[in-house]
Amino acid sequence: MPAYQQTEHGALRRALAQLAEIGIVPAAALDQTMENTHSMIHDAVLAEVQAFSNSGNPDVLPELDRHGSDHVHEIRRLMGGGEVGGFEFVRAHAHRRAAQRFPLEAMLHAYRCGHRALSHWLQDAAIAAGSTGLENAKSAISDFIVEYTNTVISITTSEYVDRIRALAEAESDHRSELFNILLNGYNESDGRVARPFKRAGYREQRQAYCIAAVQPINISEMENPARAQRIANALTETLAAASIRMLVGTRNNAVVAVVSARRRQSGWTAPQANLAERIRPMLFVLGPAVLVGISADHPSTSFLPKALHEATIALDFASVESRVVQFSDLPIRALLVHRGTEYIQSAPPNWVAALIAADAKAGGSLVQTLRAFADADMNMQKAARILGKHPNTVYTRIERIREMTGLDGQRYHDLTELLLGADCVWTGYRQGESPEKH
Repeated sequence: MPAYQQTEHGALRRALAQLAEIGIVPAAALDQTMENTHSMIHDAVLAEVQAFSNSGNPDVLPELDRHGSDHVHEIRRLMGGGEVGGFEFVRAHAHRRAAQRFPLEAMLHAYRCGHRALSHWLQDAAIAAGSTGLENAKSAISDFIVEYTNTVISITTSEYVDRIRALAEAESDHRSELFNILLNGYNESDGRVARPFKRAGYREQRQAYCIAAVQPINISEMENPARAQRIANALTETLAAASIRMLVGTRNNAVVAVVSARRRQSGWTAPQANLAERIRPMLFVLGPAVLVGISADHPSTSFLPKALHEATIALDFASVESRVVQFSDLPIRALLVHRGTEYIQSAPPNWVAALIAADAKAGGSLVQTLRAFADADMNMQKAARILGKHPNTVYTRIERIREMTGLDGQRYHDLTELLLGADCVWTGYRQGESPEKH
């Protein structure tokens, strides 16, 4: 006897032994009504469990019919003196239903429906076989059917959950692989990449793609996997209401969603609204504890590494005052400063250090004067009114800057150069560096 039979399903084996002990072995009588009982179980399940009839899967009903027949034959085998087995047919059925994503509660309800029909079947067979002590017989049969149903339900639940978990892990691994390939970049001529992308629907025509990067205001929270997962779940739920596809993962210390949707239904239909603009209002729902950067739209998955870079830049510009930032909305000047800050910090022109040092000693009045002059469209009188100073004071400050830097703030190109240099330094200061370093 296999080891599992000696340790598993003890209650069922005891109930079966009790039937044999009181002389209820109606195997021959069961043979005459097996088909009828099978039909009764099938009809009862369909009448009470609508999930089977409502399923669009063409395999569900035929498999239900076969599974009902398997149970009838298994009970007939047990009543004929067979040992309690491993219920492999139940395990296989649970795996199949899990792969179909058929609801577990409907399966368990079906077993409970079969419970009644099986009880009547055994009781009628016991009467037909001339068993004595019918009251004891009914009690023993009821105990057996209860234990049989409990055993089947227990096995089904365990196998179904394990299978669903395994399928989810496999799907997670597959989605993680797709996520990494998409963000790392790939060559579309590589068939090893093209095939899984095509199966996942990422090679369809007329698709638009963008990326949303989400980060908590307190970036250190990303070190907590549970916090990162909550952000990912919230992002998934937020975008689930829209007819879009997404892959969500973590990258560069942020939760990243690869978002895609059809640009148009066909070549003859008008394009839909910009995808990034469609998802932007939805992302405000994530709340004030996170910042969001959104890339521009792109026509192909091969652009997604670029889209990730755009979303990361947009995230750099997000703040408590502007929590959701779209890359395509960023001013050109802001992008120039963002890109140039690193170069200015690493090798600043001599005049930048001189200007920043003098401005610090003057309480910030020199750079303030340059900004006011630019805001006044280079009108000296208007700049003086903005500053609340005499025009001669403005002239004096600009002349002082010219002597210090060699750049004349009254000339457009020089004024632009001065302001860009100051902005790059102060951007670095906001990122944590001291302006005196420059």
